[in-house]
Amino acid sequence: MTAPEPKLVIPVVPRNAPKAIVIGAGLGGLSAAMRLGAKGYRVTIIDRLDRLGGRGSSIAKSGYRFDLGPTILTVPDVFRRLWSDCGRDFDADVNITPVDPYYEIRWQDGSKFQIRDSQKDMDAEVRRIFPSDFAGYQRFLKDCEKRYTFGFEGLGRRPLNKLWDLVKELPGFVALRADQSVYQHAAKRVKDPRFRMALSFHPLFIGGDPRHVTSMYILVSHLEKEFGVHYVQGGVQELADAMGRVVIDQGGQIIPETTVDQILTKGNRVTGVRLETGREINADIVVSNADPGQTYDHMLRQHSKKRWNKSRLQSSKWSMGLFVWYFGTKDTSNEWSDVGHHTILNGPRYRGLLKDIFDRRLLADDMSIYLHRPSVSDPSVAPKGDDCFYALSPVPNLKAADAVDWRQETAVYTEKMRKVLEQVMPGFSEKIAAEHVLTPDDFKSRYLSPYGAGFSLEPRIFQSAWFRPHNISEDFENLYLVGAGTHPGAGIPSVVTSSEVLNQLVPDAVEKVCT
Repeated sequence: MTAPEPKLVIPVVPRNAPKAIVIGAGLGGLSAAMRLGAKGYRVTIIDRLDRLGGRGSSIAKSGYRFDLGPTILTVPDVFRRLWSDCGRDFDADVNITPVDPYYEIRWQDGSKFQIRDSQKDMDAEVRRIFPSDFAGYQRFLKDCEKRYTFGFEGLGRRPLNKLWDLVKELPGFVALRADQSVYQHAAKRVKDPRFRMALSFHPLFIGGDPRHVTSMYILVSHLEKEFGVHYVQGGVQELADAMGRVVIDQGGQIIPETTVDQILTKGNRVTGVRLETGREINADIVVSNADPGQTYDHMLRQHSKKRWNKSRLQSSKWSMGLFVWYFGTKDTSNEWSDVGHHTILNGPRYRGLLKDIFDRRLLADDMSIYLHRPSVSDPSVAPKGDDCFYALSPVPNLKAADAVDWRQETAVYTEKMRKVLEQVMPGFSEKIAAEHVLTPDDFKSRYLSPYGAGFSLEPRIFQSAWFRPHNISEDFENLYLVGAGTHPGAGIPSVVTSSEVLNQLVPDAVEKVCT
């Protein structure tokens, strides 16, 4: 699809400008490339996939488009700011549609709870299902807003690579009880176990265990309330493609289906990259959108590291794995009318299942499922009259010595998931016309994700902010990091905001030439 003409003219970067290589074309890498182009760098993006977007890329089968990763867009203003920094109008280039309800949560007892766009509708929904917890819910909303102001607009949009950056914020962490987990905070405010789940599950969207992730992450509830939940027409793939078009318009270059094997250095100064083919490409700066584990443990394997060495990476807590079943169904657009754009199907256990996934690393027989039906909002994902689905279940990552053997378990787990989904969409499995499955093995091979983790490092308190891999390397000059594994963390708004942080750390191109 051809992008509309930009409202503002983008100056093409001159040929003698300093060079920047961006490793990886995920949303963090693409946004970094856009901002570097706007700063005057000649940018080259190198990515191992055949499509842009990284974990937000897609595949097509038999007329169905399966968006492999993120399904929703919150805080579209981070993209409007990104586009504005590049002299463009986001809303002229990308079409987003509000989703309401944001999602419906279902429990085993048959109860259902919708997260709505309007606060009036939300209040009515809470009073309908959890009347005795309404006052606690109101307090919870105020808690979320305070953490949003402190965590997202404050810490999340500026560098935290110096210890003093953390020390001066400690009073805020103490006042907001960052030592408590998301689940603990929800349990403090409401009593109904179902409502505790509904107010605490958001960390799973960024790879964290609600029992252990710092309560700062309840800010996600405020993000949704304040900015809404949106769907990108054409899927997140279209968003990534639009970002790529900006990079090309700036004079940048994108090299797909190419893997960076090593980051080259002279002393502790980064000088470029070596591809798996052996070709070397020089650069004035390198920005890695690869997982920090892949960046430090593999691409810089020839060097010793002070902080993010092999031992530290191995002892870190990594996010859970993901089992995702994508399928398209024939002639079903008028069926299962109660299944909307997003549905969360709770299994019989909540905290027990979390313990199996994160602590015991056990593939349980029961499961909870996030069900995405984009064809409700976007007819382009499937042939006319057909449907497109994405069913995701959190599972253990591959770190355990006796990690799940997905060569044996994929078919078994798919059948278990089918039985759960048949209760929601009777007869769906007989109408499947195309399907695809991703397991932690695929995350490891496709995205080079350590231990097949779905979201890089888990966002626990001592793996967040200053404790997370910094956006500017602690060990190597001219090396920068963006994306889910670095500050401020995973999730679309955060990975794009990581390029805002990068923008404050990388010198302008003119300044770089002078130095």
